[in-house]
Amino acid sequence: MGESDIRGRFPRVPVLVEAVVGCGWILSYDLRMSSDPVLDSFGWDARWSSEFSAVAAPGLEPARIVVELRRHFYGVQTASGEVLGSLTGKFHHAADRDPKSYPAVGDWVAVQLSANGRRAQIHGLLPRRTRFSRQAAGLAQVEQIVAANIDTVFLVSGLDANYNAKRIQRFFVAARDSGAQPVIILNKCDLCERPEDVRAEIQRLVPGVPVVVTSTFTRKGLKALNDQYALPGRTLAFVGSSGAGKSTLINRLLKDAEALPTAEVRAKDSRGRHTTTRRELMQTPGGTLVIDTPGMREFQLWDAKEAVEDAYPDIIGLAVKCRFTSCQHNHEPGCAVQEALAGGGLPASRFESYCKLKAEQAAKAPRLLKPGARASAPGWRTKSIGVQPFRHRQYQDDD
Repeated sequence: MGESDIRGRFPRVPVLVEAVVGCGWILSYDLRMSSDPVLDSFGWDARWSSEFSAVAAPGLEPARIVVELRRHFYGVQTASGEVLGSLTGKFHHAADRDPKSYPAVGDWVAVQLSANGRRAQIHGLLPRRTRFSRQAAGLAQVEQIVAANIDTVFLVSGLDANYNAKRIQRFFVAARDSGAQPVIILNKCDLCERPEDVRAEIQRLVPGVPVVVTSTFTRKGLKALNDQYALPGRTLAFVGSSGAGKSTLINRLLKDAEALPTAEVRAKDSRGRHTTTRRELMQTPGGTLVIDTPGMREFQLWDAKEAVEDAYPDIIGLAVKCRFTSCQHNHEPGCAVQEALAGGGLPASRFESYCKLKAEQAAKAPRLLKPGARASAPGWRTKSIGVQPFRHRQYQDDD
């Protein structure tokens, strides 16, 4: 197969040809994809090209997960358009051992298109730069990737009956752990008499984080949100509880009131009705990439011990001033944290949230048992007393 044949079969894969005396032509592929305007508009860059070389092979090309469907089917955006994608058997078998290895919305993957170009098989997953995750609902401790490779994560909370400052702090810790830039959006300010007071409260509880007050009804704050964060090629994710107005905000960015379905919240408590049922990545007319996520009624942090400390630098700074290094900040003498609480320098609600998140992370930590812990358990020697040894039927003793 000559160079022209290779270029015809793989038009987007540059080929380097070397002449070796006595061996004819040896073809080596530079598997880094050349620039493609469609992929570039979905966030592809030189760094992703370098990452792709680790999983690339002839016949594979990069694509981005734009829709997460049921039973591990996905909508994938390739250079030639959006197609339906599914995992190969090898990929599926390997991911079963580690659930977070399954693709999520925003991921870049290596796919092979079918002959007609309408389907794609997913062969590999590129390393994630950022990921917003939580513990999956239920008793099992499983990480659930909500969105991947995002630049900014918007924590949306409605200023109605469903407003909860502690929930915002919990979402903020997860956003800090994701690696993306967190921004808090206080939506539905038209339903709040004094939204600026709420904004000041959040800035006191979560210092150093941008807080934007918006209203999709009066359009307050939407232009500033669009001008500052909705930049071409940037990936934004909207997360929050049901009924916070995430889909309506995205519709405003998309300049299409019916792009995503919306519904009225419940009148008595302003809770949403789970109108959004899947994660989806869309592109605004200005080239911004936006990820909509279903509302979360239950949100448990996933392995965010370091993120909890990063989210509360003021408390960590006080803790190092305590008299005892093992101070629990309860009633120990010389506790700098308790002194700050008594003097008003540290809000009690912020310290309460910190303690709750720390306790939650400590409960998830695996218990370490000494090697002889099981052997020293009461009654372990007597469990086998009176138990007849197992014998297969054909080896039973004759009567």
